[in-house]
Amino acid sequence: MEFNHYSVLLRETIEQLHVKPDGIYVDGTLGGGGHAYEVCRRLGTGSFYGIDQDDDAIRAAGERLKEFGDKVKILRSNYCNMRAVLASEGVERVDGIVLDLGVSSYQLDRSERGFSYRYDAPLDMRMDRRQTLTAGDIVNGYSEQELYRIIRDYGEDKFAKNIAKHIVKNRAVKPIETTYELNEIIKAAIPAKMRRDGHPSKQTFQAVRIECNRELEVLRDSLDDFIEMLSPGGRLCVITFHSLEDRIVKTIFKKNENPCTCPPDFPVCVCGKVSRGSVVTRKPIVPGEEELAENTRSKSAKLRVFCRGVSK
Repeated sequence: MEFNHYSVLLRETIEQLHVKPDGIYVDGTLGGGGHAYEVCRRLGTGSFYGIDQDDDAIRAAGERLKEFGDKVKILRSNYCNMRAVLASEGVERVDGIVLDLGVSSYQLDRSERGFSYRYDAPLDMRMDRRQTLTAGDIVNGYSEQELYRIIRDYGEDKFAKNIAKHIVKNRAVKPIETTYELNEIIKAAIPAKMRRDGHPSKQTFQAVRIECNRELEVLRDSLDDFIEMLSPGGRLCVITFHSLEDRIVKTIFKKNENPCTCPPDFPVCVCGKVSRGSVVTRKPIVPGEEELAENTRSKSAKLRVFCRGVSK
């Protein structure tokens, strides 16, 4: 199966990156290499680093970007390791970073990966198949309180308590091994009249996937580092797909623009915290009608951009 992934907000992201022919650019979620290809074809003497933890993505992107030769270096890692990974390549500062936080179409449609409630498959959901923790480990090993917490917080499902209760009740009889088994348990935990708006498993699957891959933790712990890595005038472009991710990006961007912790009534700043740059997107950039018609999965996408302050 070909690694297909529609590059969401592609034109808008490339425009916001302001690619310089001699710049250094990084895609921390390389995927199939869609955003990467458009960056690379704008480079002259510059260089590009692609990072992804999915072995299938590494292979697909390597094939797609091979025409750019030694301008491109592809590295298998989680983007949270970007600073260390690039330092090992002798790179301390970059001119632009892209993060597309969506699960790829390939990952969703490859049934054995276990990301989707639409296919019957083992409960896996690992972005990086080298890690040991799987979705099955979470569903069968977490306490009822822990399951309730992640379904409530990461899935934002108002039936989280009942879903967690049903999971624990069913796994006491036998381990929950497949996506369809989990589907049936979730369905039974939600009143029939409330199952009309979308698939009943959508929010729980999102919650388990986020927990399995530490998605929010990784994002929260990485953004400050990425802004610090930018050269003056460099840009960080982040595409999110749900409110939890978007809230983290918005908050951290705002804090880096205005880090001052002095009380509002202080006539001058005495905390000494200095702005690292500015938020380019006061409101997030969202897909237009044409893109939504081409790819319905892009409907929740939001692009936010931060620009590193220019040295005076």
